[in-house]
Amino acid sequence: MYKYDQYDQQLVNERVAQYRDQTRRYLAGELKEEEFRPLRLQNGLYIQRYAPMLRVAVPYGLLNSNQIRKIAHIARTYDKGYAHVSTRQNFQYNWPELKNVPDILAELATVQMHAIQTSGNCIRNVTTDQFAGIAPDEVVDPRPLAEILRQWSTFHPEFALLPRKFKFAVSGTTNDRAVVQMHDIGLEFYRNAANELLIKVWAGGGLGRTPILGEVIEEALPWQHMLTYAEAIIRVYNRHGRRDNAYKARIKILVKALGIEEFKRQVEAEWAFHKDGPNTITQAEFDRVAKFFTEPAYAQLADSDAGFDAKRAEEKAFANWVKRNVHAHRQPGYRAVTLSLKVTGVAPGDITDKQLDLVADLADKYSFGELRTTHEQNIVLSDVKLGDLYALWQEARAAGLATPNIGLITDIICCPGGSFCDLANAKSIPIAESIQQLFDDLDYQHDIGDLELNISGCMNSCGHHHVGHIGVLGVDKNDEEWYQVSIGGKQGNDASLGSVIGPSFAADEVAGVVKRLIDVYLENRTPEERFIDTVRRLGAAPFKERVYADRQPGKQKVEA
Repeated sequence: MYKYDQYDQQLVNERVAQYRDQTRRYLAGELKEEEFRPLRLQNGLYIQRYAPMLRVAVPYGLLNSNQIRKIAHIARTYDKGYAHVSTRQNFQYNWPELKNVPDILAELATVQMHAIQTSGNCIRNVTTDQFAGIAPDEVVDPRPLAEILRQWSTFHPEFALLPRKFKFAVSGTTNDRAVVQMHDIGLEFYRNAANELLIKVWAGGGLGRTPILGEVIEEALPWQHMLTYAEAIIRVYNRHGRRDNAYKARIKILVKALGIEEFKRQVEAEWAFHKDGPNTITQAEFDRVAKFFTEPAYAQLADSDAGFDAKRAEEKAFANWVKRNVHAHRQPGYRAVTLSLKVTGVAPGDITDKQLDLVADLADKYSFGELRTTHEQNIVLSDVKLGDLYALWQEARAAGLATPNIGLITDIICCPGGSFCDLANAKSIPIAESIQQLFDDLDYQHDIGDLELNISGCMNSCGHHHVGHIGVLGVDKNDEEWYQVSIGGKQGNDASLGSVIGPSFAADEVAGVVKRLIDVYLENRTPEERFIDTVRRLGAAPFKERVYADRQPGKQKVEA
């Protein structure tokens, strides 16, 4: 993984010192709130409902065990003993004291971490596939180019105050797990028949108040022009994006207003000025960065293990975990493992300081000291020997990190919602817990099969509810918390946005509504169909009819 050079470390250290002085001046009354606000946002600090929230950058979701131990130490020392994995692969702390944030940033800097550009109207954390570099369906490892993109975008003076926040996702696989279509710019790397590395460029995607899937603006961009073409796109956006209305300020609104062909024409005109300029990526620069992403010292193994096969046959619990949480690896004899942060009764994505320390130990013991965060709010150990899976499972299960529910209905993506966030219209975490409790039987979950359920507490869509097979959105009705339910959303190559099934529901109805949706699916599915497939085949009508069957005119609730 990428390691700081002296310039990286100097920049981060200087930013810490700068922010320490800014915080001192604010606390001394020398800076007004409106003056301090943009400064703290540049350093990832929000003021939430009950306390500040600090968002820590995890570029393309890649971490080492020392960094995880530092995350644990900060949670223990400066917060309430836990951290939260966000849907952009970052870590968040929900309870730091404002006066302590400079010390937290200084601690992060000692392990090559920071909170720069995790908030504000700038280019945010670059995300990618959690299996980058190890996926069997990978065409090219996107991490070196993601790192080049990160270096280019960090402290970019021209793009420090865009009309609105800006998000990149990169993917190098045949099956898109980075959700490139729902980002401001999505970069899909592939090779043509001549084995040349090209990029399919998506632009204008985004969720929030106006969910829009991106459109292809360039089918075959040579990889050397990744930065120059991205620069042209953002310059057109920076020039014409709306600044008078925050709800219409994202690039998706501009692309939709102009149309993709006119937007592309303007981008091409801008690109012509600097297409072959200094930001063209040379092979030497690519090689310089790529050398940091070398393979671990893999053993030469067969892609089978008798001890593993025996344990899987003997223990159903282990077999279930392998089925859901263990993933294919391009290196024979190795697997990737997802540690589930979706235990019933715990907010999705939360992990304690003790669990973080254990995860670091597991990474050192079983995965070359490397791990990844996922935008589904879980953690991945990327390189585990097949013969070590049983021992790993035992240790992870004892720590509450081995729930065999990855990709199932209780593997819920969920924003913090009204429990913490000032922007939220409603709480998300209690809704997630009520659904987890109703579907807590693992046999039942496995019978239902693959199902993505996403919850957002407001239209900002931090829980990505628009692309959930089932999406739940908190809304405010007469100062009360209600919830809209949508079906038909999906991530991946054939991404789609969900459709709201009808009027909203009270909090205590939502789990029952989900149960009825599942009942319709189970009654109508064919053997090979997932929930999303049945929804696409049948349409929303039978699901809607079942959910609202008992709702009479004037009746407010649907009974579970």
